Amino acid sequence: VIEEEERYAQVQSALGREGLSKLARSRVLVVGAGGIGCEVLKNLALTGFEKIVTVDLDTIDVSNLNRQFLFRREHVGMPKAVVARTAVLGFNPRCSVEAHHANIKESKFSASWFKEFAAVVNALDNVDARRHVNRMCLATGVPLIEAGTTGYLGQVFAVSKGETACYECFPKPTKTVYPICTIRATPDKPVHCVVWAKELFKLVFGAKPEDSMLFEDSTVEKHSAYAELAAKTRDDRSVMRALVTALFHDDVEKQLKAGKYDEASRKPSSVTVNSSGKAPKQEPGWDRRVWEPDECGAQMVFAAQHIPLGTEFDKDDDDTMLFVAAAANLRCLNFGIDRPSLYAAKGIAGNIIPAIATTNAIVAGLQVAQLVRILTKSPDESIADVTKYTYCLRDPMGRMGYLLQPTALDSPQSTCYVCRSAAVEVALDTHSVTLKAFVDDVLKSKLNFVEPALDVGESGIYDADDDRLNANLPLTLAKLPAGGLVDAVVCKATDYATDLELTIVIKHQVFPEDEEQYRIAGAARDELHTAKRGREEDDVAEADAKKAKLAD
Repeated sequence: VIEEEERYAQVQSALGREGLSKLARSRVLVVGAGGIGCEVLKNLALTGFEKIVTVDLDTIDVSNLNRQFLFRREHVGMPKAVVARTAVLGFNPRCSVEAHHANIKESKFSASWFKEFAAVVNALDNVDARRHVNRMCLATGVPLIEAGTTGYLGQVFAVSKGETACYECFPKPTKTVYPICTIRATPDKPVHCVVWAKELFKLVFGAKPEDSMLFEDSTVEKHSAYAELAAKTRDDRSVMRALVTALFHDDVEKQLKAGKYDEASRKPSSVTVNSSGKAPKQEPGWDRRVWEPDECGAQMVFAAQHIPLGTEFDKDDDDTMLFVAAAANLRCLNFGIDRPSLYAAKGIAGNIIPAIATTNAIVAGLQVAQLVRILTKSPDESIADVTKYTYCLRDPMGRMGYLLQPTALDSPQSTCYVCRSAAVEVALDTHSVTLKAFVDDVLKSKLNFVEPALDVGESGIYDADDDRLNANLPLTLAKLPAGGLVDAVVCKATDYATDLELTIVIKHQVFPEDEEQYRIAGAARDELHTAKRGREEDDVAEADAKKAKLAD
């Protein structure tokens, strides 16, 4: 038991009584209560922060327990934010911790709500949510401390409106490298399902099934509908048909009845699979088309007969990849996600990076250290004066052999359409793309708008709250009112959720059918910026690789 006068003794000796008082009075928002979030919440409680709010959409999964130390096996299936709150109060009963099991993009977390905080600490594992929080902090002028990790690599940096580069100042071309985070809980991309299928492969065929994130002790009362069958399948492949049913139907039904997805924005549905048929014939183009559900089930049963126990995943092994692709397809079907072909699944499966608990702990410590500097700085100091963009490296760097590499924060970039209102050129076929596709695929998906509205001059084109304008949704861009969205037309997109206004220049361009039908101009420029200054996991890895090459 810690005596009250000793609880913050070390912090007070470093910051003084007034500095400690500032921390206790400051209301701090932590977005995410997973790998980094657990560490951040613990650090805040032990450092002297007594007004903490945390938001997380996920529930606790068995796979989280090896690195998210606030959770125990009995917490599986419970909301991360709620359980984390209880654990943090155990560290420091003086804390006031408010927990929300919700999506940070929900309308109730408005700009006025964000303004209540002295600072925001991001502990997120997906780009969409990070962009949203970045925009909310810019709209409200609240400082943001961002962080991310990939394996042994990580980075931490602060964002301050008008003073530093924001999270989106240095966008990166999409790369097929994916961290393992909440694969089991709420997948929303094909890659999540491919990762899940690889873990299933490890569970059923691997030398150590307990190394799989899907492994569960079937003797424990709270276990999935497939745990026992997965163990039996290792010795008896005839059980595979029953396992397919358990994975994609029975377990989904069990989780739905248990209320696991009551608060989720994407609820799964069970899939009935007849896996007794023949595996798909390998006709021309077979590897590039999406298989039907029964084909997937049959493929899993067929491939299982040819995979020896103790096999490690190898994307170049035909039977291995057939099993993984089929399982990933059915998992996608469960969650209403676009299903990948065998060819696409193979490309995704070779690029998986595991999460490392130590890296999470390091970046979380750096985040709280930067938060303390921001809240206790003098009025004449800026956030750029007291914080650095800090890389966490896998191997020592430079003559001194440092593992942490701090560099000065960049200024806001003139090319950033988020914090500098730069125009964006969107290339598409204006004669075939409908307004609905433009809103869903460009504004919401690519540009991460939450509540978009669209205007050309003084004419409204789209607003979700205007039924009259919603009648435009089925029309192609060229046939819209006010002359349409055709080549060289300039329009204004407004996101009312994040108070963001964006100028978009339309470029008419017809793309081949096998290519993406939209292109945001400036990708080459953005890639150049990314090479200049890594802004996230991929770029830290690139710097580390260069260092290793020099060492050789």
